[in-house]
Amino acid sequence: MSHSASQLTLREVLRLRPVRTLWLAQIVSVFGDMLVLFAVLSDVSFRLHATPLQVSLISVFFMIPFAVIGPFAGVFVDRWNVKRTMIISDLLRALLVLGLVFSQGFHQLYLLLFLLSTVSTFFVPAQTVAIRTIVPAEGLLATNALMQQAFQLTRLISPAIATALFEWLGATPSYYFDSFSFLFSALLISTLLIPRKAPTENAPPATESKLQSLLADLLAGAKFIFTHATISFVILAMAAAMFAISCFGPLIAVYVRDSLNAAPRWFGIINAMVGVGMILGTLFVNKVAQSVPKSVLVLLGLLVMGISVFALASIGTITMAAVGTFGIGVGVTFVFVSTQTLIQQETPVELAGRVSSSLMAVLSLSQLVGLVVSGSMTQLIGIRLLFFASAVMLMLFAGVGYLRLPKTHPATAN
Repeated sequence: MSHSASQLTLREVLRLRPVRTLWLAQIVSVFGDMLVLFAVLSDVSFRLHATPLQVSLISVFFMIPFAVIGPFAGVFVDRWNVKRTMIISDLLRALLVLGLVFSQGFHQLYLLLFLLSTVSTFFVPAQTVAIRTIVPAEGLLATNALMQQAFQLTRLISPAIATALFEWLGATPSYYFDSFSFLFSALLISTLLIPRKAPTENAPPATESKLQSLLADLLAGAKFIFTHATISFVILAMAAAMFAISCFGPLIAVYVRDSLNAAPRWFGIINAMVGVGMILGTLFVNKVAQSVPKSVLVLLGLLVMGISVFALASIGTITMAAVGTFGIGVGVTFVFVSTQTLIQQETPVELAGRVSSSLMAVLSLSQLVGLVVSGSMTQLIGIRLLFFASAVMLMLFAGVGYLRLPKTHPATAN
């Protein structure tokens, strides 16, 4: 696809009824998820007095299915009816969230979060395929930006609401609302018409077992990723961005306390600037895409992230910390939105679920590794050097990508 094609604006894609429907479903569902996340963390921290390990295991159990089950889920998404998959996923998650109301102890909590995440490994690639199917190619970038904007807006407002609800009424109301949000999402999705061509791949031989067929489909998706220079690089670039954020994110509070010697309220402000940068980035990325190829947008995002982290670590002031985290948010949006759009445009529709779920798996693994590395490396080299190392890695990725990536894209995949 040539970058000269005119991109639809955010306002223009919102005029499309299917996009409005998915966007509204995204807002309500993500808001419910954020309420549950903070309700669970508040509950285990203040009511159950969880240890740091028990709290960290909440994230671990939630991310493992995306990394391990996700690639296999993508194979089934490519075989199943997309609309039905999304609706059933929402209904199952509505039931599982209600289980949190009656859970007793950490083992049940971990199991429910693991199951919730497992069902989500089917919903996320199905939603990606749905967007690819119902949105015109020139509107994909703006639609992905809208979805990212919805996520970030709810991420900014939900912590205060969730903690207030927890203080007044406990965690239970958040669980009920999240269950309702999944039902609401399923209802909205049921109104959509999501036409999708049948897979064009040849049917498996009669002698081929179901397991062999599953593995063959999985390998077909992996082969496409590794043999497509642009797709393979932007997935690695997105993983690098997630790795850097995972290294950087948990240490912001420590950096504000020890390096800036600032009050706790500044941690909240500086941390929130990432979300502000991501929201404004969604408004800006579509305009830049009118004249810049999406692969270059990914590289630009990596470069902005690297420069922002480097400046933050070099100039130890509250102002620069806020500016740096804002820049990180803008850069992350450029990387994420452009990568998602490139994958949707250049992946054959019969492989879209597998490629999307592979991206999901890579991001989860990089996030898990980043969380582990941030703690151990900080003990060895300190926070500032870790930030410098992250900045150099991001800028090197941008430089290598500029030298290796084609400057034009092939035609959009059918």
